Amino acid sequence: MIPTPLLDGYRRFRQERLDAEKARYRELAAGQSPETMIIGCADSRVDPATIFAAAPGELFVARNVAALVPPCEADAAYHGTSAALEFAVTELKVRRIVVMGHGLCGGVAASLGAAANKPPGRFIGPWIELLSPVRDDILAATGDGARRQRLLEQRSILLSIANLKSFPFVVEAVDAGRLALHGAWFSIAEAELHWYDADANAFLPVKV
Repeated sequence: MIPTPLLDGYRRFRQERLDAEKARYRELAAGQSPETMIIGCADSRVDPATIFAAAPGELFVARNVAALVPPCEADAAYHGTSAALEFAVTELKVRRIVVMGHGLCGGVAASLGAAANKPPGRFIGPWIELLSPVRDDILAATGDGARRQRLLEQRSILLSIANLKSFPFVVEAVDAGRLALHGAWFSIAEAELHWYDADANAFLPVKV
């Protein structure tokens, strides 16, 4: 039997949202054509569709621990994020990819904890090792725990954007002007979005 919280949410969807979006769902039955891919964290507090007030079909979203993009690796292992990326770029032809990290990220905290000999989970450990190059630089630069956390949250976004450029199909689309890469960071406590400005080399609050 469906759990009560999920049933209640489904009822609200049917009663409150569906009338406004029924025509959209009929259109989406023929296929999807989102212009934006969001690579975000699996954290329940940071839902891209909520933050961007997106309607069904507007965002193609891949979520994982700490919103990480691994480097391109041509092996027989399982590559969920890479598969979603490939589909978004080569099949859906998205026009932009946004890597969106956030404040108070548990995956980032686990990476910092691993450096302090606090072992993460069996599967989380190898995954967050992707952060170790930038993490170790941050650890060497500052001893402030809160500053380390925020710096790693934001530097991890830039690392993921660099890793995006290791995929040949991404580079091809960027070079052809069909695809743009962006970084964003969301503050949970302030519900405020920060966007990466390459000229300033900083994440700046989005003015609304």
